[in-house]
Amino acid sequence: MRGPPPHVPPRNAMSSDPNATPSFDELPLRAELLEVLGALGYEEPTPIQCQAIPPMVAGNDLLGQAATGTGKTAAFALPLLQRLADGDRGKRPTALILVPTRELAMQVSQAVHRYGRVLGARVLPIYGGQPIGRQLKELSRGVDVVVATPGRAIDHLSRGTLDLTDVEVVVLDEADEMLDMGFQDDLEAILDEAPVERQTVLFSATMPPHIDRLARKHLQDPVRITIGRDVAAPGGADGPRIEQTAYVVTRQNKPAALGRILDVEAPGATIVFCGTRNEVDELTETMNGRGYRAEALHGGMSQEQRDRVMDRLRNETADLLVATDVAARGLDIDHLTHVVNYDVPSAPESYTHRIGRVGRAGREGVAVTLVEPRQHRLLKAIERHTGQKMSVAKIPTVADLRARRLELIRAALREELLDGELDQFRVVVDTLSDEFDLVEIALAAIKLAHDTTGGDVDDEPELPDMSLAPGSGGGAGGGGKGQGRTGGRRPPRGQAAGDSARIFVGLGRGAGIRPKDLVGAIANESPVSGRDIGAIQITQNFSLVDVPADRVDAVISALRNTTIKGRRANVRRDARDPNS
Repeated sequence: MRGPPPHVPPRNAMSSDPNATPSFDELPLRAELLEVLGALGYEEPTPIQCQAIPPMVAGNDLLGQAATGTGKTAAFALPLLQRLADGDRGKRPTALILVPTRELAMQVSQAVHRYGRVLGARVLPIYGGQPIGRQLKELSRGVDVVVATPGRAIDHLSRGTLDLTDVEVVVLDEADEMLDMGFQDDLEAILDEAPVERQTVLFSATMPPHIDRLARKHLQDPVRITIGRDVAAPGGADGPRIEQTAYVVTRQNKPAALGRILDVEAPGATIVFCGTRNEVDELTETMNGRGYRAEALHGGMSQEQRDRVMDRLRNETADLLVATDVAARGLDIDHLTHVVNYDVPSAPESYTHRIGRVGRAGREGVAVTLVEPRQHRLLKAIERHTGQKMSVAKIPTVADLRARRLELIRAALREELLDGELDQFRVVVDTLSDEFDLVEIALAAIKLAHDTTGGDVDDEPELPDMSLAPGSGGGAGGGGKGQGRTGGRRPPRGQAAGDSARIFVGLGRGAGIRPKDLVGAIANESPVSGRDIGAIQITQNFSLVDVPADRVDAVISALRNTTIKGRRANVRRDARDPNS
């Protein structure tokens, strides 16, 4: 075991109750960090923080399995900051955190900076899509913690602008996502470049064999921790409290169904997950037409556009975010109350990651899933993965919507009556009371308020009452638990061979194309995740890639609008696709 790093305080006496949750004061953290946590309103550590912080502070390698929303960023960030020496710390970083996406790089960097500001921690995110000049300038000035995507880290290492000589800790956050996106070679190269005598920490939501192999190669006698994600513990005192409901609806009725559900639910901030960029754009326009302040977020947007969208959501000038999985990775919105699966994810893990964004820190949250009648297998796969049954509800009727709008008006009127500042309007009532009954005046006022806030709903169509069809064929497959990413020779998880389509990419070995280049480009720029990409064949002059059939057009469009290894490619459906 490596010796303990500097600034390890004596361990405070822990509670004698083995089931009690310790306070932050009972964890081996320096006083400055405890003060920051108190100022930020953190009351008690999450289970992963309780289990990960002590061994990390003691210098052990660590292998942790934990999903989104369990508090793992603080679990590794606080021990990193614990190690920072006082005084001049030089220019080279002492900690490197690797993450799969630029959104997550920004989020983690902001968290580390927030926790470490009192220590003068110098934190730098480095990722693609940002001018490299600023990164070069900050690296030359000196940094303590670098938060990087693998590709940009390799870029800086090849330039000689990122020096890992003094790195004491390397953290791989969401390692399964990085491998699914084709970054294994990059991760291996970065870990080989870091000092042998270092602390290595790996966090992953799943533990497929390739993660285990990576851990065995690069971690030394790691402490292993597994944090279960109780994704739906309604009313429970511990963990997230997420109400999960599925609504059965045909594809053509989904926009109307979503609007009806949101009208009745009257949520706070909401994320709606869609499968494709086009679907995101179309649904955003539809929801804005319905009166919601909706914003789109997908891989076809520039970083500046994404930043503006997130600012509007965090400032609460927008209340509905319509996004793809890739674009929404790493997002953390404090006032989020609802997550909507507009398309049922084919991988159950994606479902838990999506809904994990609500119900954090003991708050209640709502997860809504729109299920097409033939998607019963996908729903069953999610239930097996979460270990919980999902309630199936009927789409609210027009009568439900009318009653809900009247209830909102009643609540608003009651609030005004309790406030009592109504004298300036008394003259209107007094004048009308000579001619009309007071009840009739009140009814007219309510009708006026009703018309102003949305009017009658008689024009709203009744949506057909649908049910799941467990005996029907042709639905999307559920996908078995434990199936890892298909490295290029099997159908994507959750799909049979007939549910995939083959695309032609006019770049091959002659252009230096490798499988990871294709996986990274598709996963970063389209709604298809790395784990859903099937067989990859690379010839000297072109490549063939199997992708989910229902997203093939989105993949083609995305690849036509980006570069692969700096080159534009001719991308189209493969004319010889046996599934066409």
